[in-house]
Amino acid sequence: MASESTSNNEVNHLQRLTLIWIVLSVVGDLLYWFLLGPHVAPGRMTTTARDNQFDFNVLFIVGFPVLVGVWAYMGYAVINWRSKKAGVPESVGGPKAAENKRLVTSWIVITTVVVLLLAAYGTVEVIVGQGSGGGEGPNPIWSPSGAIKAETAALAGTATWAPNSNEVLPVQVIAQQWKFTYRYPTFGGFESPYLILPINTDIAFNVTSLDVIHSFWAYQLEVKADANPQQNNVAYTKTLQLGSFEVRCSELCGIWHGAMFNSGKVLSQADFMAWATKTEAANAANTKFLPPFAWTYVPDANGASGGYYIDGTVTPYSPTEVYGSKQPSS
Repeated sequence: MASESTSNNEVNHLQRLTLIWIVLSVVGDLLYWFLLGPHVAPGRMTTTARDNQFDFNVLFIVGFPVLVGVWAYMGYAVINWRSKKAGVPESVGGPKAAENKRLVTSWIVITTVVVLLLAAYGTVEVIVGQGSGGGEGPNPIWSPSGAIKAETAALAGTATWAPNSNEVLPVQVIAQQWKFTYRYPTFGGFESPYLILPINTDIAFNVTSLDVIHSFWAYQLEVKADANPQQNNVAYTKTLQLGSFEVRCSELCGIWHGAMFNSGKVLSQADFMAWATKTEAANAANTKFLPPFAWTYVPDANGASGGYYIDGTVTPYSPTEVYGSKQPSS
């Protein structure tokens, strides 16, 4: 009779624990999904930000019941199986749990299925999100429709972009110690110290460096790509909301790494077009002295400070490596 009573007690404990775990998990997941989930960083400024926010929320919903299970068991054990409590029955665990084939098998099967499902989910999300805002190197595996055509035209100097055209806008990110510069091949190849983008537009970021390894991280856009010298690292996103964002270097690149940041904005397509055409015209006199647009650049042997030399007038330290622009002969 005593053995039967103990068995019933154990079954009741398991039933109670399971019920508590289910209720707390469901309530907690619902509260998180509807109250906190929509406000989780990085927000919904781009497709990659929106998708990454959604993916994080899904992972939280899956992981929260595991945390609740641990907390529920610990709390239940403290209340029901503490040593000072008289007539404490044997806790649910110990040798009986280790020798329970059904329990062990269930644990292995459930955890294996969860891990495999999450791996499959993550892979699908990377593919559907065209790289999910991460750099894919010079030859992206996943890219939005029209991206390759736009980037080929940019290199040839024939790229165009117009509001409401559904065309991919290529933007080059040039990193150097310690700043970012943005080049717009679609608008004559001018450079800007600020990253300005149009809304509702697929953007192809082509990221490179003039010196050491940096990393381009536009957090609110959820775009991140290493900037490596002599390498073009491509990342994609589509803008969805107007507003400002920050760009930071996320790769230790030298003494002023912490100060290597600037800002950007997502404008309406009409405002972006007005800014781009105005900036192109204002910078035309300087743009013609820049190197021809290319996916990578080799600075002169005296560093990447932006200086260049008048051929035949000033002798550079290196007779072979000369920055690609020239001053007018006059």
